[in-house]
Amino acid sequence: MIDKIRVVIAKPGLDGHDRGAKAIAQALRDAGMEVIYTGIRQTPEAIVNTVIQEDADVLGVSILSGAHNHLLPKIVEQLREHGVDDVLIVAGGVIPEEDIPKLNQIGIAAIFTPGTSLQQVVEFIRKNLKRKRS
Repeated sequence: MIDKIRVVIAKPGLDGHDRGAKAIAQALRDAGMEVIYTGIRQTPEAIVNTVIQEDADVLGVSILSGAHNHLLPKIVEQLREHGVDDVLIVAGGVIPEEDIPKLNQIGIAAIFTPGTSLQQVVEFIRKNLKRKRS
């Protein structure tokens, strides 16, 4: 039996708009993945705890608030502090092109900006998964 890819979708910070996060969550479910959606206004600590508790393969972070350069590094740092280095981290939302290289350098594998198709996200996750499910 093949285990489903486990994905945590998180909305950090004060951003209360989650239509995109819910659309991604549904697309990943439709693609056969198991999705845990944390809801809005999560702290980096709560997100990291969910990733660990749920034994997630992927963390998808949705940010529209402009706080990506502050919140994403905190999440990556806390994952590393907990020894979690085999989770694929992706982000989506309104993130300026000029900020993407820095976010990639700290460990965000992909940034999906407005206009990215849901299928592109599904394919990226399948191709770049760090943990191999048995």
